[in-house]
Amino acid sequence: MNALTLPDIAAQASRQALPLDWVGMCGIALPVLFDGQRLSAKIDAGVSLDDGEARGIHMSRLYLALEMLERENLSSTLLRRVLQSFLESHEGLSHNAYLKIHTELLLKRPALISPLAGWKTYPVSIEASLKNAMFHVELKIDIPYSSTCPCSAALSRQLIQQQFVDDFANKSLQHADVLAWLGSTKGIVATPHSQRSNAQLQLRLDDYLDDLPLIAAINDAEAALGTAVQTAVKRADEQAFALANGQNLMFCEDAARRLNLALKRSPGINAFHVRVVHAESLHAHDAVAESRWNWEAA
Repeated sequence: MNALTLPDIAAQASRQALPLDWVGMCGIALPVLFDGQRLSAKIDAGVSLDDGEARGIHMSRLYLALEMLERENLSSTLLRRVLQSFLESHEGLSHNAYLKIHTELLLKRPALISPLAGWKTYPVSIEASLKNAMFHVELKIDIPYSSTCPCSAALSRQLIQQQFVDDFANKSLQHADVLAWLGSTKGIVATPHSQRSNAQLQLRLDDYLDDLPLIAAINDAEAALGTAVQTAVKRADEQAFALANGQNLMFCEDAARRLNLALKRSPGINAFHVRVVHAESLHAHDAVAESRWNWEAA
């Protein structure tokens, strides 16, 4: 009995001749390597279907090409090779290839004062495209931090001043009296409000760059903000965190400007879009600011 040839429906002609911009798969589970870590990731992989007569693409070929991501450390060179493999396996069908990697980078961060350290996760996405032989890579990174409202801090200081006047008007003061008053709940009658905030960075990389500067971008952003959220802490670390918040009072506009200036100094980044979100503790809504550099022209 002769073996039957398996049908290939995708190879049949389409009933409606029409090219498609993107065809592929989303949410493919795959481990990837970055900076020596094996990370759990979800992958979106696709190509354009430029031959409008073709019924579909060969999705299994895209899936098999992703095996390269399991074996080698993530780099621009590796991403380009994967995309080239997409196109080579779809010669005559596709001219553009796309790849998105969604994962969480796990970094161990030291406490501010004590010798403690703990792990933080940073959601990241790596997007690469090969369109008409032009290769581009973008990084998306979410960075949590703390923000203390400058207006709330000023209003709190005014209340403390008024309480000082009420408590010590027309009285002779001793150093010990003032020191005790400053350390009491009676003296510090108001505190500024702080909120957990988030910086969403979208970075477009120079074409010559091979390494993916995820960690460098995170470090630069946290240094610019000055109030990165902490992991394991002792009381000395908590006090140092309170000091950092007091020395880095920020509206969302301030945070966006700080990040803009810091990222412009970061090597290998030729365009960016920054969005900061302050989850207000005073209001039931968020305060948001955005900043772009070279983004529209890129």
